Amino acid sequence: MCVDEIDRAILAVLRVDARIANVDLADRVGLTPAPCLRRVRRLEDEGVITGYRAAIDPALDGRAFEVLVNVDLVSKHRDVFLAFEEQVAAFDEVIELRRMFGLPDYFMRVACRDLEAYEAFMTDRLGRATGLAKIDSHLTMKTIKREL
Repeated sequence: MCVDEIDRAILAVLRVDARIANVDLADRVGLTPAPCLRRVRRLEDEGVITGYRAAIDPALDGRAFEVLVNVDLVSKHRDVFLAFEEQVAAFDEVIELRRMFGLPDYFMRVACRDLEAYEAFMTDRLGRATGLAKIDSHLTMKTIKREL
């Protein structure tokens, strides 16, 4: 997989507007439409472009309250962390879950309706997950920059 400067220009435009018409994309990156479309299809086929998504207003989707959560487990044993991951990844409220090097063991983003819904999620769902030792919740004061 070789990505050149024109491919990077295509990716930069698509990152901002994935619905741009091929004719307009071609014009923006200095190509004619046919070679531009071939490049986009190649980038898709090679897995450089992994998909296209709609950015949804979290307030209208019932997910306006977002919390960053650090989790430590009681054990680093494989069975413990695999069970934890399987359980937590299945929760609709968890929109991102990362296993980390060092501490914390996991970083996650949780999105729900409001503080009350988050408290219920913590108490009734996350708090009962396998292997928990420590949960630290961090509420965002202001989002300065966010890429999708």
